[in-house]
Amino acid sequence: MEEIELKLQMSTASADLLEASGLLPDRPEPVRQRAVYFDTPDQALAAAGISLRIRKAKGKRIQTIKTAGASAAGLFARPEWEKPVEGDVPDLGDAIPVHAVLGPEVSQLAPSFTVEVARSTWTITEGDATLEVVLDRGQVVIGDRQSTICEMEIELKLGAPDALFAFARRVTEVAPARLGVLTKAERGYLLSREIRFAVKAEPVPLTAKMTADDAFRQIVQSCLRQFRLNEDLLFPARSPVALHQARVALRRMRSAFSIFRPVLGVDGARDLRDRLRDLAVDFGHARDLDVLLARSKPGSLQDRLRVEREAEYDRVERNVSSRTTHVLMLDLVEWLSEGAWSTDPDTLDVRNLPAREFAADALNRFRRKVRKDGRDLQHLEDDARHELRKDAKKLRYAAEFFGPLFDGKRERPSQKSFLSALAEIQDHLGALNDLATAPRVLERLALADDRDASTLLAHGRKKELLAAAADAHADLVDADRYWRR
Repeated sequence: MEEIELKLQMSTASADLLEASGLLPDRPEPVRQRAVYFDTPDQALAAAGISLRIRKAKGKRIQTIKTAGASAAGLFARPEWEKPVEGDVPDLGDAIPVHAVLGPEVSQLAPSFTVEVARSTWTITEGDATLEVVLDRGQVVIGDRQSTICEMEIELKLGAPDALFAFARRVTEVAPARLGVLTKAERGYLLSREIRFAVKAEPVPLTAKMTADDAFRQIVQSCLRQFRLNEDLLFPARSPVALHQARVALRRMRSAFSIFRPVLGVDGARDLRDRLRDLAVDFGHARDLDVLLARSKPGSLQDRLRVEREAEYDRVERNVSSRTTHVLMLDLVEWLSEGAWSTDPDTLDVRNLPAREFAADALNRFRRKVRKDGRDLQHLEDDARHELRKDAKKLRYAAEFFGPLFDGKRERPSQKSFLSALAEIQDHLGALNDLATAPRVLERLALADDRDASTLLAHGRKKELLAAAADAHADLVDADRYWRR
């Protein structure tokens, strides 16, 4: 069977608020559950997007196998196989994907980690729909290591998916709750690996069988997942790398809307794009201060910058932790899965284009813009050069998004060279943008008159950077267009 569910992540304090709010009809006795997850020593099942567990509750054992399906963030829709088992050893049979993935390695399956939760369950009527609402409180355990789980899963049993989102918004009215993007299996695997300080963009699993519509959904889901994972890493340590990657995720997402504008029609999700842009503003201010701090020397200016940086991080945290942002994420996932754009008759033909064909057209379109706007680069004004930088980013994101569609043996070397040329010009344009931004940031913070401010401006580098950027632009224009084969 295939399940469709929405996951919300919350603190234990939020869960207490929710249960005391009256939104849920009663207080059922929590059921204790203990699930053991199995994999090979090299985590071959995880690499294939498969989880295998045996869960014990009320004296019964149920074996469950799930595959990743098409979901990357928020709305989980996954093929699932369940069967009762007698003991704590998997009963694999032949009609499930484990044998196909592992082959002879199936004999190496062993317990990897344990998930222990107290589960409360409600049946909710939302309009004409019936929902199963589950609240899990507990932990993932590996040896003497553990991490807390507190999450709600809203599963559609009957009716339309919009009921999931309507109920989720009601939850956010009474208790802070963020969109969940990790399964319990993923939480266990993360606990088993090295601590992460930031999450870079993951390859988007595009295939030649996909349409432009499919590709767009996958790309936005991937960007949303990257944002949420970095959001969770950002605030405990106020990590500059996590903030940077969260900001990159927002930029990639907004670029995806530009790249797929022909798919989205006349409106192009203008409201969502505007709300994502507003969310990104505070991230940009905080990032500007991280850059200046990294270039500053110990002294009064650095001390003042550090104070301002903490204030900007405060703003980011307030903004991201607000109900406005929590609802934005829900709105985005609902629009992605159920929005009017996906049934607009005027865009049907382009939505149904093979993803590879759409990708080639998009790469040509953005390459032409970068080629044109980069002419006479050394003499461009700051604003024009900034527009070129944004266009180059969109081209790079498009090339990265669509990379798996052009991953043949003949295409791979040219793709690598093209991306390298794009990275080179972005690095130089980024450094030039930092030089142009620094005076404005110092002026905005009333720090331009500080005696050490001149050390952050580095005017002497501009000529050198302009020459390097012009050379990189020429290399990019000459790079092989691998998508034309």
